[in-house]
Amino acid sequence: MEEKFSRPKGFGQILDHTFSLSKTHFKDFFLILLIFMGPVYLLQALVQWASGVSFFREVGTGDNWFDQMVNSFDETQQPVNVAGDLGIALVGFIMLFLAPVAGAAIMIAIDRVRKGESYTVGSVIKQAFSRYGPMLGSTILYGIIAFALFIVPLIITVLAGIFGAFIDPAFGIISAILLFIGFGIGMGLLLTRWSLYFGSVVFKEDTPGLNRSWMLTRGRTWVLFGLYIVFSLIVMAISVAMEMTFGMLLGNSVLLSLIINFVSIFTTLIFTVGYAVMYFDAKLRYDADDLKAMIDDYQAPKI
Repeated sequence: MEEKFSRPKGFGQILDHTFSLSKTHFKDFFLILLIFMGPVYLLQALVQWASGVSFFREVGTGDNWFDQMVNSFDETQQPVNVAGDLGIALVGFIMLFLAPVAGAAIMIAIDRVRKGESYTVGSVIKQAFSRYGPMLGSTILYGIIAFALFIVPLIITVLAGIFGAFIDPAFGIISAILLFIGFGIGMGLLLTRWSLYFGSVVFKEDTPGLNRSWMLTRGRTWVLFGLYIVFSLIVMAISVAMEMTFGMLLGNSVLLSLIINFVSIFTTLIFTVGYAVMYFDAKLRYDADDLKAMIDDYQAPKI
C-alpha cells in the first residue's frame, strides 16, 4: 500500500494529500473528467450560440463599458430565450447521468495508486461503467434525501418566521435566522454521515451505501463536515475569481461560459480527489486496512 494511504490522516494532512494527488496525477484525472464533461459543455456552448448569444463578447444596455458588461449578466435586461434555456436545462440533465461515472473512474484510479498498481484511463472508465446502475440509483436516492432535508426545514423556518412576526417582527426575524442556522448545520451533519455512500457503491461494499457510510463517518462527522466546507469554499473562490476576471472582458458570452466550464472541470477534479482521500481515510480507520496490509506484506522468516 502507498505510504500516505497506510496511516490515518488529520484535517490538514487530508488537504495536503488531496493537492499532492491532484498535482501528481493531474493529466489522467483531468482527461477522465474532460472525456465526460467536455462534450456536454461543448453542446451547451453550441446551444447558447445558436440561441443568439455572442461568442466572443456579449454586452447589455448602458452608457459605458462597465454598465454594458454588468447588464449582460442581468436576466431582466435580456429577452426571453426559451430554446436556449431548455437547451441548457437538457445539458444539466445529461450531466446528471455522466458525472457519477467520471467520479467513480477517478476514485478507482486513486485506489490503484493506493495499492501501488498501474492503471490506464480506459481501464478505470470501463470498471466505473460496470457499477453504473447502482451508482446512479444510489445518487438519485441521496439527492431525494437531501431535497427532503432541505425543503421540510425550510417550510418550518418560513412558518415560524411568519407566526413569530405576528407576536413581534424582531422576534419573527431572529427566530427564523436561528432556525435556519440550526437546521442548516443539522442537515449538513446528516448529509455528511451519508455522504460516503458513493465510494461504498463504487467498490461494491454496500448498495445504496447509506448504512456503510453511517459507520465509516462515526466519530469523524465534524471533521468531514469541515473538510466539505473548506473544499466548497476553495471551489467557490476559484470559480468566482475567474468569472469576475473574464466576465469584465467578455460579458455573458459563449466564450465566458466555455472558460468557466473549463475551470469547473479543474475544481471538480480537486473536490473529487478530496472526496476519495476522505473516503479511503475513513475506510482505513474503520476497517483497519493498515493492519491488513501489514499482515499481507508479512513474510515468514526462512528456517
